[in-house]
Amino acid sequence: MKLIDGKKVAAEMKQEIAAQVAKIKEQGGKTPHLAAVLVGHDGGSETYVNFKIKDCNEVGFKSSLVRFEDDVTEEDLLAKVDELNNDADIDGFIVQLPLPAHIREQKVIEAIDPKKDVDGFHPENVGRMVIGLPSFVSATPFGIVELLKRYGIETSGKNCVIVGRSNIVGRPLSILMSQKTSNCTVTVAHSRTKNLEELCRSADILIAAIGSPEFVRENMVKEGAVVIDVGTTRVKSDKTKSGFKLKGDVKFDEVAEKCTFITPVPGGVGPMTRVSLLNNTLLAATNKIYS
Repeated sequence: MKLIDGKKVAAEMKQEIAAQVAKIKEQGGKTPHLAAVLVGHDGGSETYVNFKIKDCNEVGFKSSLVRFEDDVTEEDLLAKVDELNNDADIDGFIVQLPLPAHIREQKVIEAIDPKKDVDGFHPENVGRMVIGLPSFVSATPFGIVELLKRYGIETSGKNCVIVGRSNIVGRPLSILMSQKTSNCTVTVAHSRTKNLEELCRSADILIAAIGSPEFVRENMVKEGAVVIDVGTTRVKSDKTKSGFKLKGDVKFDEVAEKCTFITPVPGGVGPMTRVSLLNNTLLAATNKIYS
């Protein structure tokens, strides 16, 4: 079994991005600028946005944080999105999800200028990705594909089973893995899938993105499989200072022995999600997608 070290790969990618930013600055170009909009005080969202700001500093980006209380009106949030769309200094921005129940997430996503949609959630970017046009690809799917590539894991002709069908991970990832760059035969499984254990055991590459801690057990994984764990669920723990720990969708201790490659939680897919957002912002700043 070989551990897929997302921290290591993300650090390498950060160095590559920082070198490109330094070159842009040397040539008198504009410093890439990423903004984040945070509504409320969700612990996970707070942590994630703080990491994004730290990441920006490390690679030489400018960063901005726009905060709202959780009682902000949808109208006011949409007004801020419009303002960011028209701010020439900001190359890309995200609205951190989830949003409070009274705000329609899809309406907010669709209000973002596709040229600044570095999360890759806007229907225009999703559509461009589906038909193979240049697009901003959502960060987690892009990060997973990049991990497989950088670890030299063969994907062509392999059976890939993705457990989870969210618009953020499962669905876009299924498209990426089936395209000519990966050439997998892809099955998307979910809560209504029959014979799920048997289906998972057929996977050469098993990707767990269902949001259920330690859902994938040893009996669901075939010998020699590659297992990618996307899950990051906070569970209470009296063994950590924070009072919680992160659990993946895979019961690591059971499954790892059967794998050729496996990602840990934390330290696997998570760091790649963050660095992929930086990559999208650099693409936005250099007009590489909508040029």
